This record gives sequence, structure tokens and C-alpha cells, in this order.
Amino acid sequence: MLAFGRKFKQHLTNVRKMTKLKTLLWLGVPLVLMGVGFSSCKGSPEEGASKEKADLDQEYVRGEMPVQHGMELFNQYCASCHNFSENGIGPNLSGVTAEVDKEWLKTFIHNPVEVIESGDTRAVALFEKYQQYMPPFPMIEGEDLEDILGFIHKFSEGEKRNKNNRAGGLINPVADKIPTSDLGLELQAQFTVPASAEVTPITRINKMAATANDRLFLHDLRGKLYEVKNDGDLSVYLDLTETLPDFVDHPGKGTGFGSWAFHPDFEQNGLFYTTHNEPPGTATADFPVPDSVRSSLQAIITEWKADDPQALNFSGSHRELLRADMVSGGHGFQELTFNPLAKPGTADYGMLYLGIGDGGAALGGYPFLCDNNGSIWGSVIRIDPAGNNSANGQYGIPTDNPFVDQAGAVGEIWARGFRNPHRISWDEGGSGKMLITNIGQHSLEEVNLGKAGADYGWPQREGTFLFDVDANPELVYPLPDDDATAAYTYPVVQYDHDEGNAVSGGFVYNGQLPLLRGKYIFGDISRGTLFYSEIADMIEGQQAPVYRLQVLFDGQPSDLETITQNKRVDLRLGTDQAGELYVLTKSNGTVYKVVDCRGVEDPVVQ
Repeated sequence: MLAFGRKFKQHLTNVRKMTKLKTLLWLGVPLVLMGVGFSSCKGSPEEGASKEKADLDQEYVRGEMPVQHGMELFNQYCASCHNFSENGIGPNLSGVTAEVDKEWLKTFIHNPVEVIESGDTRAVALFEKYQQYMPPFPMIEGEDLEDILGFIHKFSEGEKRNKNNRAGGLINPVADKIPTSDLGLELQAQFTVPASAEVTPITRINKMAATANDRLFLHDLRGKLYEVKNDGDLSVYLDLTETLPDFVDHPGKGTGFGSWAFHPDFEQNGLFYTTHNEPPGTATADFPVPDSVRSSLQAIITEWKADDPQALNFSGSHRELLRADMVSGGHGFQELTFNPLAKPGTADYGMLYLGIGDGGAALGGYPFLCDNNGSIWGSVIRIDPAGNNSANGQYGIPTDNPFVDQAGAVGEIWARGFRNPHRISWDEGGSGKMLITNIGQHSLEEVNLGKAGADYGWPQREGTFLFDVDANPELVYPLPDDDATAAYTYPVVQYDHDEGNAVSGGFVYNGQLPLLRGKYIFGDISRGTLFYSEIADMIEGQQAPVYRLQVLFDGQPSDLETITQNKRVDLRLGTDQAGELYVLTKSNGTVYKVVDCRGVEDPVVQ
């Protein structure tokens, strides 16, 4: 990436010397003649007929990481001149991959003058419009070229959904890059979880946390809940596949044994809770989708009661608390947790929180399922497992929930407006702040302060920007002038997809490493990048500064992509009984402990 950037800058310097044209500030320069701003140019023999979307999707790279890399290159060199909704310095690129052949695009990028002088209809027409030859860019090749074209194809196809003809989409909504801190985290491998598959990811480890009585547990989405011993040995405490006959762990990256939470009084009452998935229609849902909407999965909360809470392996009983239909295999039930700061006798003690994604409803054609208080999807719910005033009589709805007295509202909802509220944690070091991470669509990743009754905006907002389900779903747009009237609660931390793909929620560190105390440590699932913000800076209505943490392994600068030898790291974070921080990587099934944090004089640019 950096080598590519250096080659490009040197090439661009040479171009400027030759042409003395300020307009050649584009990587998009060769792409400018690929735009579809001139419909009269359609139909030249070398272009061919417009292809079906399925065929095009096979031609262009579609993977999350390659397309993301293509977007980085596009944002760095093209976005000042090109977009997917209107002509600018260069033409609108919407639909270009459907209207010209992929090989034509490659040829033009490598030698545009030759294509123009060959008499190509499109190239000649656009040259007449712009009145200048474009320089060849032969150094854009291989994966870089494939990734840029894959990105253009994805966003171009997205513009076809723009029913509202909304203009002004932002490809790079957060222009400032996240600075690299001089702090480095020393990681030390602790143990590797037994493989639950023969191909990557060999495990699907998802959460590691301690109980109130200082036992440490970790689970694999494929069904097993492990107890972690002091020496790193693992023992299976519960295997859902042996107890729940309809359990499934596909389709979807989050399908299976989603989350778990031990009751704060587990040592006495033996109660803990899990979420898992089953096929659609397995049982009657407490929260069904309408008859006109197809359900792809069901998500379930189960209560388990151990006969002996001190036993090394679970034996006991279980009962179902709640079941909901899901439109797709993504964005389902997420973090299941109790407030660790709640004390016996207080209103929040024993109340169970669950983050529920939109289930893919917003972009699946059913935004009405996740844009109001009358639907459970896209929310954080709060229930009382010991109560019975729910519609099914299996749990309670706390009387202090914010919408409990609102006609037509789901009383279980504590806050709403989330696409995928992936992780929930509290600062146990003094501020007591509740932090909810929300995975965005294709533009923004969020860290939010939890607040009862708040609306965090989805599907009308993504980060601090407007999102429109009837516009290009790959883009966000500037906020409207009357935004204040909407009363949305915006994130206190956000980053865009130049920096990552999906936020992995973390923790405010309160362990023994002094340089980390008071910092909210979080990361990016796909790339494995680690970040921090100061908890003191995380104030409603403001954007807290974000810093990139360096990674040290065996005493040397490294990164998790290198350590795991996988481009998709699948990062998760966990803590132990002492509040120390752990890094979990699904791609190799390994758990690493943060054993030190120290200053690094020369930050490694990532």
C-alpha cells in the first residue's frame, strides 16, 4: 500500500511536469473517461451489452477486505474528482461496470491515449468533453487494480438503489486519519482453543469474561462454553449442541451460540443465560415478523439453572425466555449482559440487557421493522428474568423501562436506533458510563454512551451522518439543516471505513498497567486494529479523539494480521477477574494477554 502510494506520487509529479495541468490530481484521471455521464456513448462494439448483476458480481472482487482496500485507494486518490451520484471534475461513475467491459476499463487505465486514438466511441466522446489526454497509469496493476474496480462496481451497483435520486453522498465522511499513538501493547499468547472446524476460522471464539465469583469463561459460536483455568487449560462447561436439538450455527458470521451472561448471584442461585439460533419456524416466536416478511432464523434467550453452581460441568435444567424471528442471518442477538455496577436492592440489579440488531431488515426492504418503538429489532432490551409480566409470562418487563407506559411500544426496549449493537460494557473505574458499540453499514463505526430511552438513529442515521434506505446504501450524506428537531443521540466515538470495517467493542481498562488506565480500549473486527479513547473525553454531544495503538509481539513491532497470518483477523476483546485485557482472534483460535503497555519512540505507520 505504502509502496504503491510512493510510486503513484512520483508518477504524478512526472505527469505534472509534462502537462502542467492542475486537473491531474486524480488517480481518477484515467477513470474519468470511464464515467457514464454521457449516455450517447453507449453501444460501441468494444463495450458490449449491459450485463446482468449476477454475472458482473462474478467478474469483480466482492470480498470485504479487497473492496475495502479498493475504497482506501479511491478515497486517497479519486474521491476529490469522482463520486457515484453526479458529475464533478470527473464524471459520475454510477453504472460504469455494467456499461463497459472490465478489460476495456483495465486497458484504458493502462493506456488511455491509445484507446482514445483507436477511435473508441466512449473514449472519444469523453475526450471531446474534457479536451485533454490522460496519462497512462501502468503501475496500477494486479490486486490494486482489481480492488479499485471491485470497489467501483460495489458502489456503482449501490447507486442503482437510489430511488430518491439523493445527491451529495460522502465516500470518505471522516477525512482526518486516526493518528498512531506512541503507546504499544505487548501481547503474549496464552492458549489456543480446540478447533471446531477444519477450515478458517478454525474456531469462532466470541466472548471471554469473568463471573462475579471470579471464574473465567469463553465460548465458541459453534456451541461450546469453556471454563478457563489459571494454567490456560480449558474444560467444556456446557455444549449447547448436546442439549438443544434445533441449534444451528449457520448461515451468517454471527449465527450459533451468540452470547452468555452469568447472573451476579450465580454462586447462590446457579442461574445463567445464553442466546442461540434455530431454523425459522422451529417454534412460535414471541416477536414474529409479519406474514409478508420471510424469516431466515430464530434467535432465543435461554435460562439455565445449575444443580451445583460450583461444579466443573453443567448439570441442571433450562427454560426458554424469549424467541424472535430474524429477517436474515446477520445482525441478530448480540451482547447478553448484566450491569456489573448494580448492587443488590437497586433497580438495575439482576436486570438482563441484550443488544438486538436489525436482522438485515433495513436494507432487506423492511425498514419499518427497525425504525420505531413498536418493534424489537434494532434495539437494546432490558428484562427481568425473575419476573412474569411479559406477554408470554416467562420474564418480567421492568416498570422503570422508558417505553413501558407508551401505547404501541415494546416495553422491553431500553434504547433503540441500532443497526448492530455488538457489545455493551460499563466503566467500572469510577464514571459508571455504559458503552454500546454499533457496527455500521458501509461508512461509520460507532461507540455510544448508553442512555435509557435514547434513539441512536438507525436506519435514518449512520454515525453523525444521514443514511437513506432509499438512496445508495454504500454512502452517507450530510445532516439536514433541521437535524436538531429529530432528537437523535449521536456516538461519542466514530471512525469510517478508511480505518476499519466493523467495530469490536471493548472495555475501559482498570487493571495494573498504569499507561492504560482510564482508556476505553476497542478495535476493528476485520483488520484487528486496536484503538483507544479516553473515557473522560467521551461526553454526549462531542466526538472524543481516537488513537491507534501499536502492537508488540515477542518484543518487536507487529500487527495482528501478521501474528495470525490472516488478512481477516476476526478480533474480539475480553477481560479476566483482575480486569486485565485479552485479545481473541477467531482466525487462529488464539487468546493473547496484554502483558505490558509502554511508550514506543517511533510509531509504526499502519
